[in-house]
Amino acid sequence: MQGLVQVYTGNGKGKTTAALGLALRAAGAGLKVFIAQFVKGMEYSELKAIRERFPEITIRQYGRDCFIINKPTEDDVKLAQNGLTEARKIIQTGNYDIVILDEANIAVYYQLFTIDDLLKIIRMKPQHVEIIITGRKAHPRLIESADLVTDMREIKHYYQAGIKARKGIEL
Repeated sequence: MQGLVQVYTGNGKGKTTAALGLALRAAGAGLKVFIAQFVKGMEYSELKAIRERFPEITIRQYGRDCFIINKPTEDDVKLAQNGLTEARKIIQTGNYDIVILDEANIAVYYQLFTIDDLLKIIRMKPQHVEIIITGRKAHPRLIESADLVTDMREIKHYYQAGIKARKGIEL
């Protein structure tokens, strides 16, 4: 299998969900998947489902609570950089067929690590490893280097009507 680079970006809902759907498809095909979640540190329902039911998928978080409404702290930067270092090592081993760098675009946007660091990992990946990068505000250089870019466009969202995140749908 030739591994490509996919980017799911944009302001619309569904970037992580699309990446997780690809992870499920890959697990069903017997492929090994590693998911690195940057910025996120909360327990989401998909984490529980993956950990309990899909041994082919390894998922780790490199974040605390979602800081997006605040400024990132030194701890946020350290967690993200440590996560990127671990993801780089995992990618280079070639032991995983698919590596998802969830919210890596946001991590770059908030300067938790640099676009150069992210692109270096992509350039050094083994040929068979597929990399999926999610998050709003994808850097133009990442978009240029990717093989597939999907822009999730928000047209209407129920958050604007005051509906909060719901367990099993957003959480």
